[in-house]
Amino acid sequence: FSSPNAFFADRKEVVATSYPGDIVGLHDTGNFKIGDTLTTGENLHFRGIPSFSPEHFRYINNADPMKAKQLAKGIDQLMDEGVAQLFTLDLNGRKVIGTVGALQFEVIQYRLEHEYGAKCSYENLNVHKACWVETPETSHPEFLDFTRVKAKFLAKDKQGQQVFLADSAFSLQMTKDKYPALQFHATSEF
Repeated sequence: FSSPNAFFADRKEVVATSYPGDIVGLHDTGNFKIGDTLTTGENLHFRGIPSFSPEHFRYINNADPMKAKQLAKGIDQLMDEGVAQLFTLDLNGRKVIGTVGALQFEVIQYRLEHEYGAKCSYENLNVHKACWVETPETSHPEFLDFTRVKAKFLAKDKQGQQVFLADSAFSLQMTKDKYPALQFHATSEF
């Protein structure tokens, strides 16, 4: 790094040496994700930090069509921060925000308006659980039937992984029973 600094209270000093385990703050232009590891030695590969199924789901709508780019940029950056999870419906491309708590929607709305100049509104969406779908292969007959029958409940997460937005515990169990070759995970890391 060109000029690494250490901060402690109101002191700031240039750091010449760091040690394994030191926490380093970086100015990021979108190159890094939470949990990334930097090394000058061997290449390290971690599975990453999993995404868990959110508890609350809402459609997000653009309240000001003239600010579409600001809204898209704001949503993208807030999702990169881990504020919430973004799902894009396969059927029509609508955006769905998933959060752990209901107040996160207000935080997102406030930050979009005050940091990005974009206004949004929400519509409730009845989702019991988001499940990441694992299939032996995308041409597997069960997966093809599943994507045809459950098309309106399918979405992609930010990494492009297939997600099933089950509307009830019963629906999820029936889907698992009907498609035994598929696996449904409550986290994105499997």
